[in-house]
Amino acid sequence: MKNVSKAFELKDGDPILPGHAHIPCHLIFDIKSDDLSRKAKFVAGGHKTDPPKSSTYSSVVTRDSVRIAFLVAALNDLNVLSGDVQNAYLNAPTSEKCYTTAGLELGQENVSRPVYIVRALYGLKSSAKQWRDHISETIREIDFLPCLVDPDVWM
Repeated sequence: MKNVSKAFELKDGDPILPGHAHIPCHLIFDIKSDDLSRKAKFVAGGHKTDPPKSSTYSSVVTRDSVRIAFLVAALNDLNVLSGDVQNAYLNAPTSEKCYTTAGLELGQENVSRPVYIVRALYGLKSSAKQWRDHISETIREIDFLPCLVDPDVWM
């Protein structure tokens, strides 16, 4: 919960803001099959919200593009960089207006208070698109450009 706490915002006086929908949230526990490590993910019940008016589509790099990029890098003796962003969605703001009711996971003093979701939590309908838009903007700021053929390959 330490990592996911930045996804929530408490308001003084506990007002319910107009236009915000109440959604349930829950924890999903998993054991990874490769190394038997345990993982927990806090997930919003986005299925309880109305569909967003804008598109929620988020593109993904194709396998062919990755293979071609590796081939070009090998032929030109280039380094290939990759990374993993822990709790990736939490870096992007959410476009959905929703809140949940705090439980013990947010501290004894906050139990039963309305907590507004301000970051793209797993489970929200627009989270994948919000994350992709956010990472694209960040990559552009460091002077990378998307490939014309596959906009999910950055150079």
